[in-house]
Amino acid sequence: MTKLPEKPTYFEAQQWASFCLKTATLPVDSGRFLLLGMSRLDQTQLLVHYREQLPAALWQAYQAAIKRVVAGEPAQYVLGRAPFYGLELDVTPAVLIPRLETEELVDWLLTDEADVTDLSVLDVGTGSGAIALALKQEQPNWQLTASDISAAALTVAKANAARLNLTVSFQQSDLFAQLGDQRYDVIVSNPPYIAENEKPVMDASVLNYEPQQALFAEHDGLAIYEQLAQQAAQHLTAHGRLYLEFGYHQGPTIQALFATALPEATVTLRQDMAGHDRMLRVVL
Repeated sequence: MTKLPEKPTYFEAQQWASFCLKTATLPVDSGRFLLLGMSRLDQTQLLVHYREQLPAALWQAYQAAIKRVVAGEPAQYVLGRAPFYGLELDVTPAVLIPRLETEELVDWLLTDEADVTDLSVLDVGTGSGAIALALKQEQPNWQLTASDISAAALTVAKANAARLNLTVSFQQSDLFAQLGDQRYDVIVSNPPYIAENEKPVMDASVLNYEPQQALFAEHDGLAIYEQLAQQAAQHLTAHGRLYLEFGYHQGPTIQALFATALPEATVTLRQDMAGHDRMLRVVL
């Protein structure tokens, strides 16, 4: 850590954090993310306060937070919150940190179904509740059900729903095992899709802090998709739709998997903003 300023302004505190993060070869934008979150200021308000002295308690807390990030902990877990599709979600190590790529999956679904006001949707593997809550926020009349195998994850998701005043039905379930014979117009999922042999190239912060159960799957990361390909149609309505996220290199394999399992369905790949195959839609 560089020398601490004794009574820094907001600007000086952020400069100190940026130096510490850069020295640790970590993204410097974590410093601003934490300062905004801990001060509860927005970008404009932070600029207005830049030359003012940080309150002493905030400065002490900010130092501790930056030290945790430098030690390897994700900034979202340090803050306890993460943004997703215009929402602010509580996150803990029981749930994955929401990613930008998943916002693109939500946006695809919302665009496709923009004119449908009455829709039943199941979010499989909801984690923090990100997908289900974003959909409910944008389409209040949709009936949202969110499931997860993890009771700890569902505790976080339920707390987010309550704080955001969004009505979603939550169910602990291993895929469809505890969901009965209910059918949905849409099933959406961002399931575990990383193969165990990918660990050597993954960020240490992900491996050390994010829930392994939500990251890794057997059969080279394909196990959950294999189950979904065999079971999803039994839980969809006659012309139901399935939306999935997957790893950037898995597109052709997953497309072939669903085309084989559901030969009468229309299977479509979609690229993310980086130009990688990242999403799949199956229309029965």
